Amino acid sequence: MTATLEAIGLGKRYGRRRWALRDLDLAVEEGSITALVGPNGSGKSTLLKSWVGFERPTTGRLRIHDVDPVRNRAAAIALTGYVPQAPSLYRELSVDDHLAFAAVHRPGFDRGLARRYLDDLRIPLDSRADELSGGQQAQVGLALALGTRAPVLLLDEPLASIDPLARREFLHVLVDAVRATGSTALLSSHVITDIEQACDSLIVLGGGRSLLAVSIQAAIDGHRVVEADAEANGGVVGSFPSATGEHLMLVRPVPEGAESSAAGRAAAGRAAAGRAATLEEVVIGHLAASRPPRPDRAVGAVAA
Repeated sequence: MTATLEAIGLGKRYGRRRWALRDLDLAVEEGSITALVGPNGSGKSTLLKSWVGFERPTTGRLRIHDVDPVRNRAAAIALTGYVPQAPSLYRELSVDDHLAFAAVHRPGFDRGLARRYLDDLRIPLDSRADELSGGQQAQVGLALALGTRAPVLLLDEPLASIDPLARREFLHVLVDAVRATGSTALLSSHVITDIEQACDSLIVLGGGRSLLAVSIQAAIDGHRVVEADAEANGGVVGSFPSATGEHLMLVRPVPEGAESSAAGRAAAGRAAAGRAATLEEVVIGHLAASRPPRPDRAVGAVAA
């Protein structure tokens, strides 16, 4: 595997106490479209901005195509097409004005390529930014990023507030562009259907740490779901309610040879009795495992 994006022992602290990222080790494979998933405050935006040099790590190191964005921010930016959650467009400028602006300020910007993407998406070039819908603004942001012909695309929840059709069109353009150019994309998103449509790998962050970093297929194949008591352990990743209220647990298959222990036998039995996990259940199970434990009710009652 050739890693396009790397984080080695990465930590980012704001103020004197709050760590947005802590002891993070990650590698994103070249040519992949990787989903970055986690709750609000898990460090997703901080991580993406760090790779572009917009955030300076407190500890650890970063690499983007072997470039250190702390030491050479200009080179890191040149390697990156960045799409933020809120489209950063100038209200008074037309779409074509934005392409002209990018051509002046971003060396190598391919204005014709960006126009072709916008034509495919039926975005009028003469429309002002403030006349566009939220979905159209996100699509303009993607076209600008793709027009850079950057080998790395970092997308910080650009689909959070746009309608299903616009999301599907956005992802279709993204996937086609990555497959055609061999670039690498890291997409931050909460929407599992978007991830299943576009991504081949998955990173789950929680509490500033990596909870899971595997291919989508390995994430599904490597987990099962069972209905069980919340006190069960051994092979259990995390427990969570189903959409209809049943108590479920996400479990991993037991490594070969581990069945010799009592916990291993119990975990193997649960995995055999369970069913295949969906991608959504894999993500939710790992996020549930990252939450801090509930405080002891008895202690709380005494304190009260």
